[in-house]
Amino acid sequence: MQNVNKILKKYNMENLKPFNTLTKSEQRDLSSKGGKASGEARREKKRFKELLEMVLSMQNKDTKNTYDYDITISMVKKAIKGSERAFELIRDTIGEKPIDKTENDTNLTGELKGLNIEIIKTKWRF
Repeated sequence: MQNVNKILKKYNMENLKPFNTLTKSEQRDLSSKGGKASGEARREKKRFKELLEMVLSMQNKDTKNTYDYDITISMVKKAIKGSERAFELIRDTIGEKPIDKTENDTNLTGELKGLNIEIIKTKWRF
């Protein structure tokens, strides 16, 4: 309970209002602020990605290879030694990642062809 009170004080959650209770101008202002913050976050991620790409393409003075090459070799060596995480990362990177989600086929006409809808309703209690 003490942690909940700390959180409430930290974020002042008692003063939160549902978005749909705000006036149109308040909603517009909040949406504008959110859009600006989202744009800034995207730009920051882009800058970070560009910086990483630049550093990874630089030459490692110790090995005379690029850093991305050295990292790749290191990852392969770990996978060979039995690191499951390294193996998964390599597999996923080369596009061999298994599908995480199940796909639902909502088109049941082929299975239901010729069946009486009343039998289906009775059996499945619709």
